Amino acid sequence: MSRKHNIVYIIRICCIAALGGILLGYDTAVISGAIGPISKYFNLLPAQTGWAVSCVVLGSIIGALSAGWSTQKYGRRYTLFISALLFAISAIGSAVAQTFGSYILFRIIGGIAVGLACVASPMYMSEVAPKDFRGRAVSMFQQSAVIGQTCVFYVNYLIAKGMSEEWLIKMGWRWMLGSEIIPALLFAGLLFLIPESPRWLVEKGKLNKAKKTLSHTYNPKHVDQLIKEIQDSLIKHRTTHKIKTSLRSRPLLSILLIGTFVAAAQQLIGINVIMYYTPNILKPLVGGTTNALFQTTFVGLVFIIGNALGMYLIDKIGRLPLMKYGTLGCALGMFILGCILYQQTQGYAALLALCLYVIAYAISWGCACWTIISEIFPNRIRSRAMAIAVGAQWFTGFIVTQSFPMLNQNPYLKTHFNGAFSFWLLSILSLICMLIVIKFVPETKGISLEKMEQLMTEKLAKNSKKQSL
Repeated sequence: MSRKHNIVYIIRICCIAALGGILLGYDTAVISGAIGPISKYFNLLPAQTGWAVSCVVLGSIIGALSAGWSTQKYGRRYTLFISALLFAISAIGSAVAQTFGSYILFRIIGGIAVGLACVASPMYMSEVAPKDFRGRAVSMFQQSAVIGQTCVFYVNYLIAKGMSEEWLIKMGWRWMLGSEIIPALLFAGLLFLIPESPRWLVEKGKLNKAKKTLSHTYNPKHVDQLIKEIQDSLIKHRTTHKIKTSLRSRPLLSILLIGTFVAAAQQLIGINVIMYYTPNILKPLVGGTTNALFQTTFVGLVFIIGNALGMYLIDKIGRLPLMKYGTLGCALGMFILGCILYQQTQGYAALLALCLYVIAYAISWGCACWTIISEIFPNRIRSRAMAIAVGAQWFTGFIVTQSFPMLNQNPYLKTHFNGAFSFWLLSILSLICMLIVIKFVPETKGISLEKMEQLMTEKLAKNSKKQSL
């Protein structure tokens, strides 16, 4: 094999791993079409409606925090398989739930699956992909999540199309939630066709298996050198004091805090509000549930286009330019949407504002954010650090998702702002997050994972020097 990388093989195994993203998108977005009927079926108050949506986010926190232990002890692929099984259990259980409590239980199980997939899938892809292809490879996770969201937007629309409101309240939401069983079982079966992460295999001393995997992805002439580089990065801390591997040590704690902020800030931008509540946002402006679900499908299509654009650009112009200009677009989209709601403008204006937001989000906090948090943690702490970061991400998402219907239906805010307050607040938060990321996060384009700790340390030292001056 004369070429340096076997791109076809890399794409194939990354596509299978990215199915975890499809299930993530499917599981999180399916509620957008079901929450209205569920609220009426169980006679929910605003806080309970928020809980019906955000309970999956709570499960995601549990799953993300568990993923660090699971991916470290059992590997990335096995963790993804457990995630697929939990997705299947959640789909069936929530679809047949007879009480609000049982519905919550099975949605939390689905959330645990989401948390596991959020950590294991991008971690796996970042570890099997070469550094020059890593941005696009990891971006496949976000793209797959968006495809999953778009698919379920259409599934929800097709289930609701031509049906009465009474049927949707009684049975429609059950079909929406239960449809997830198909991609869950497909994912579980395809996982048997991909290898384990070579970096995890090296860490566990399974060098022959690691060499076999790397020989499929790289020119065999370079495999021994790659094995040595991975071993050097993993055993470096074993030759020094144990404090070097503690997350509480000064350099690692700073890196952990930065990565955790980037992950958590992704939710402060407001994506969960759009993914979970778009039909409810559009319904009073477009006249009816079916029209709102139909327009929501366009949001998903624009998301796919934006993410494809981000995948194309991320390894060409870098992560930080996408974060900067994409976040400005997010803030503008949220601001315009707030103005439309404040004036109660009918028609397609709200849809256009949402499309502006999602395309800007896709190229920034969609593609670039997931890539950054899968890259910046050193090899020796990546499992634990990513688990903490994604756990913080979902905790922030839980707060945003739970509080949105409560803010949106608050009598004072509803009277004075017509539902615009939440979106103007998210617009301001977007700009704040952008400024912090630009200041503390280095450009990781073209940097090997083994050299990431040095890059982060240099960025921190540079900021400290500026502050001291």
